[in-house]
Amino acid sequence: MIGKHSKDGYKKPIKGIRQKTLCYGERTLMTEFLLDKDNILPEHEHPYEQTGYLVKGHILLKIGDKQHDTRPGDSWCIPADVTHGAQIFEDSIAIEIFSPVREDYIPKDL
Repeated sequence: MIGKHSKDGYKKPIKGIRQKTLCYGERTLMTEFLLDKDNILPEHEHPYEQTGYLVKGHILLKIGDKQHDTRPGDSWCIPADVTHGAQIFEDSIAIEIFSPVREDYIPKDL
């Protein structure tokens, strides 16, 4: 699968957060998150390993009971079923890979 750049196709799962699946295969799915300044990604957990890279911005990422001050170029891996969330200090862009594929993130039009 090849994903082509487009400004369309973003979902707004919660206030201040836009999400778009870029491409996916049999075992992984890549998503772009646009995170608006002064918003919170509430703590949650899921059965997917989540590996991310901060392209732009500044976020405080909480993984389990540890907090990580992340800046552009920083990356992370969140094990499956571990509670995590984030506080967004600047408009930010994060790219994240989920494994196994999140069926709920597969766009209906791809």
